[in-house]
Amino acid sequence: MGRIAVAMYLTLDGVMEAPAWTMPYWEEQLSDFQDMAQKDADALLLGRVTYQQFAAAWPDSPDEGAAYMNGIGKFVPTSTLKEPAWNARFIKKDALAEIGRLRDAKRLLVYGSGQLVRALFEAGLVDEYREMVFPLIAGKGKKLFQGASGSRAFSLLSSQSTKKGVLLNVYRPQPGGMR
Repeated sequence: MGRIAVAMYLTLDGVMEAPAWTMPYWEEQLSDFQDMAQKDADALLLGRVTYQQFAAAWPDSPDEGAAYMNGIGKFVPTSTLKEPAWNARFIKKDALAEIGRLRDAKRLLVYGSGQLVRALFEAGLVDEYREMVFPLIAGKGKKLFQGASGSRAFSLLSSQSTKKGVLLNVYRPQPGGMR
């Protein structure tokens, strides 16, 4: 049985854009939280912009996560990119329907990809949100649930705090979802 998990870096005011602000807070507990999500994934599901940013950064990266990021398969919904590279497969038509089929068969992990995550959220395709909430306010930038229609309810599966104050929360959408 597959599922879709979203791993997201957020500020206290919900900003997810350009997460360079995460670096001063990085530590082993945060790394372990990310490792658990990666070990439970068969493939990544990335939006086009995130895919392009990752494909430019990871292949030559000396970082400890490079082997994982370069080796795992990636699915990317796109109408503009032509030739997949970096161990990717492009989803060209009926993206949400195809992602729904993939979700039935694979455990997918989404990083970044705000526009994609919002579409998955609206379609009810996300099974788990792994939020890393950093103790700062960005003040401006794209927010995870910006423009979401209606309200939704979630169940907290786990929560912990790192020594540097990053909250590591795992949520599951409640059945029916609306409040």
